[in-house]
Amino acid sequence: MTEYEVVIGLEVHVHLSTKSKAFCGCSTTFGQPPNSSTCPVCLGLPGALPVLNKEAFKSAIKVALALDCEIQEKVKFDRKNYYYPDLPKNYQISQYDMPLAFNGYLDISSGGKKRINITRVHLEEDAGKLIHDPNKNLSYVDFNRTGIPLLEIVSEPDIRNSDEACEYLKNLKAILLYLGVSNCNMEEGSLRCDANISVRRIGEKKLGAKVELKNMNSFKAVGVALMYEHARQEGLLEKNLSITQETRLWDSDKLYTVTMRTKEETQDYRYFPEPDLVPFFIDTKEIEDIKNTLPELPKQRRGRFVNQYKLTKFEADVIIMDKGIADYFEETVKLLNSPKTISNWLTGDIMSELNLKNISIDKLGFTPKMLAELIGLINNATISGKMAKGLLRECIEKRLPPEEIVKQKGLKQISGETELDDIIRKVIEENSKSVNDYKKGKTNAVMFLVGQVMRHTKGKANPEVVNKLLKKKLNKE
Repeated sequence: MTEYEVVIGLEVHVHLSTKSKAFCGCSTTFGQPPNSSTCPVCLGLPGALPVLNKEAFKSAIKVALALDCEIQEKVKFDRKNYYYPDLPKNYQISQYDMPLAFNGYLDISSGGKKRINITRVHLEEDAGKLIHDPNKNLSYVDFNRTGIPLLEIVSEPDIRNSDEACEYLKNLKAILLYLGVSNCNMEEGSLRCDANISVRRIGEKKLGAKVELKNMNSFKAVGVALMYEHARQEGLLEKNLSITQETRLWDSDKLYTVTMRTKEETQDYRYFPEPDLVPFFIDTKEIEDIKNTLPELPKQRRGRFVNQYKLTKFEADVIIMDKGIADYFEETVKLLNSPKTISNWLTGDIMSELNLKNISIDKLGFTPKMLAELIGLINNATISGKMAKGLLRECIEKRLPPEEIVKQKGLKQISGETELDDIIRKVIEENSKSVNDYKKGKTNAVMFLVGQVMRHTKGKANPEVVNKLLKKKLNKE
């Protein structure tokens, strides 16, 4: 048994989906030509004055409410001073001692229900982006991202392993998507996560030396990086070596962390109040008005799916974690009242297709109407369940409804006794050994005969009907 435990806190940065930046009118549209979406305000040119984006502020309050935070009556912005090539002003407008909200929480169920406390939620602006060209040994800077509204969500060090960290992130992402405040696209940098990790002996109260991990661009990368860093730090302690408080980068190709810089302390940033933005007073009525606009969140939807549709908690969890899939499920249920069957298709074959193609359900080309139609074809015995699986893939590839493909290819299942009678008689005549085995009590022999009928009908026969008719004929002879 290990003598050590890992202690993890996460800092999540979220791009808010506003049309303009946090303190100016520049566009936030992703993928514009480098440095084309900038102005004197976001570049910090002399005399330029910032003005707070009201929609960004409302979005920040929505997130704070969804995380059950205490929203402050008075908030202010501060200058966080540091030099980096992608920070044109040499400071970042952020929040220090009077942030938007404190003391929230997010529950996870990894290893049983556990509460991860939220230290603070605050609003700030993003920095630019460095693009490195190793072939020319050059780095370029694109300031388009500079000034985009960024929400920072800081957890308490309540996380004890990588599984808990990944579940926390997935749950948080689901909440953000349900709120509609961000697209949470990690590839575009709309959702980023830094992890603070330390190791200590089990039973100790004092935290070990903290290492900050950066450059993790997926939930999987977060999990693997935390496991590596846990092992690295534990290995140092077992050798009686000290752990340096620092910032380390995750190398996703070589699967290890490397030193980036010695960890800064709060005093290194020389925080002071932003002189160009006065403190804000938040009206309690405004908070209530925003609270009344909150949509049904994942936690509430999970409970409703269990109660209304009689799904298991596991099934509900899988479906509600992706808002698009949860919406798709409910749209399909409106067309066909078979929630359990719809859930099985969604969590099985359809999610397999989504994972295979690495796309969201709205890009699949298989609508709720098509799924309802496909299940309906099985229910009325037009096709078998096995045929339906192949048909699903064909519908996705051809972007055609199931009924049309069934008609085009003549896939209608043969269920009529008259149509099957001659084929069954022929199979019985050609397979006397299996017939005799069945009559001697080897009941599994009938499955071979069913298979022969399916071969003769090229898979179109209804296997349940075939099984029933075969037994009927064999028991008569």
